[in-house]
Amino acid sequence: MMLESFGANLTTQKRLAASVLKCGQRKIWLDPNEVTEISQANSRQNIRKLVKSGLIFKKPQASHSRFRIREHAAAKRLGRHTGYGKRKGTAEARMPSSLLWMRHMRVLRNLLRRYREQNKIDRHMYHNLYLRSKGGAFKSKRVLMEHIHKIKAENARTRELQNQAEAHRQRNKAARERRAERIAAKRDALLNAD
Repeated sequence: MMLESFGANLTTQKRLAASVLKCGQRKIWLDPNEVTEISQANSRQNIRKLVKSGLIFKKPQASHSRFRIREHAAAKRLGRHTGYGKRKGTAEARMPSSLLWMRHMRVLRNLLRRYREQNKIDRHMYHNLYLRSKGGAFKSKRVLMEHIHKIKAENARTRELQNQAEAHRQRNKAARERRAERIAAKRDALLNAD
């Protein structure tokens, strides 16, 4: 913009000011009330003095507001602007099934690893459940946890039954031995009596 309406051509001053302030000429502001003084300045040194006195300064950078972007993003989080007309890629391109599978597997494997480290499951059960997870046997972490609790309850019940059976066998064995001792004692008593 040339300030010829004020009776002076300040193109040179604007060019020099742009050079001194290291910006484009469109960013230079020249005080319209001090046109005569500015038009006197014909060197960079004079321009620097005018900059120091505030007759020339660099306009601030025009802001690029992100208000609308933030508003749009907030609406999108609520599920707006995601209809058929807004979609460019296929469903697979937008959210790959392989990525969903990886997330699913990582959740299950992290759970199994944590349970193994806490000794909630032994390495054999870990390996078995790892392979079953890989085969897609558990649709969620909750299902896997329920399955683990069920297996542990079954194992505990089996152990309890085994212990009861073992105790029963020991009792029967002891009873048989006592009976055999009684019969042997009776036999000896009869033989001694004769």
